[in-house]
Amino acid sequence: MAPIGRAASQGRPAPPIRAARLAGPSPALDHRRHAFRRDLADVALAGGYAAAAYAQPQSRNCTALRTMVRKAPRADAEAGSELLRGEPFLAVEVCGDWAWGYCGGDRYVGYVAAVAIGAPTIESHRVSAISALIFSHPDIRSAHVGELALGARLTSLGREGPFHAIDGGFVHDRHLAPVGRADGDWVEVAKLFVGAPYLWGGRTCWGLDCSGLVQVALAAGGIDAPRDSDMQLETLGRSVDAPARGDLAFFPGHVGVMIDETHLLHANAYWMATMIEPLAVAAERSGRDGRPLIAIRRL
Repeated sequence: MAPIGRAASQGRPAPPIRAARLAGPSPALDHRRHAFRRDLADVALAGGYAAAAYAQPQSRNCTALRTMVRKAPRADAEAGSELLRGEPFLAVEVCGDWAWGYCGGDRYVGYVAAVAIGAPTIESHRVSAISALIFSHPDIRSAHVGELALGARLTSLGREGPFHAIDGGFVHDRHLAPVGRADGDWVEVAKLFVGAPYLWGGRTCWGLDCSGLVQVALAAGGIDAPRDSDMQLETLGRSVDAPARGDLAFFPGHVGVMIDETHLLHANAYWMATMIEPLAVAAERSGRDGRPLIAIRRL
C-alpha cells in the first residue's frame, strides 16, 4: 500500500502530498522521535523538513501479544523498542509486510510487522502484573494460550467470575487494573524485573533494556517517560548530589533505578540480566570502560 492518507480509513489510500525539493534533516529533528525519510515524512513535519512526499498518520493498535519496533523493514533488523498489545501505533506508511510510523505513547519511530497492528480500539484495562496468562476458558485449569506483558492494554468483553473475557481468551482479574489507575510504588514495580534477561529494545519480563525497564516501571506508576536513556536524562527530574530511593542514575548510554541510597537496579549487558548491585561497584566498572556516572536525577 502507498503512504497512508486521510482516505485510507475509507479503504483507499490518499495520494501523498508532494514537496518541491529534497533536503536533509533539520538539526532539531531526531530519527527516533520524528518520522521522516527523504522519500516520505509525517505531514506534521511539512513546515520544517522537505521530503519528496508527506502522509497523514493513521491510528492503529497493536493486536499481537507484543512485537518489536525495528529500524529497518526486516525481521533481522536492529530493534529500537517493543510495542505491547493494545498500545497505539501511528502508521505513516504500510508497504508489504511492514508498517512505518511511530508508537503512540512515546512517539518512538520505527517499523513494525503489518500483521501485528489493526484497527484502533478503546481499552478498559491494563496488565498490572509482571505478566498475565491468557486462558482458553474462564477456569485456571483450562489451557494456557498466551501471555501478556506488564503494561499491555486490553478491552474487557465482560466478566465470568474472576475472569475478564478478551479477544482470544480469558484473563484473571488479579492480573489487571483499570486503565488510568496507577500503581502506588513504581520502584517496587521495577524490582519485579530482577532476573529478567537483557534484550536490546525490549520492554517485557522476557527481555528488556535499561531504559525500557525505567519506562515501563514509571508507566505503571502513571508517569510518562521517553524511550531512550539520553531522552530520559534530558527530560526527567532534576539533578541531585546524593542518591535516594527512586532516583535515576545515568551513565553514557545507560540508566538505572536507585532502590535505596546505595543500590542500583538496572538491566545491563554486563550481566545480561536485570540486577541489583551497589552503585559504587557499577560506577567503578562503567568508569573503567570510559562511561562514568554522569548524573543522579530525582523525579
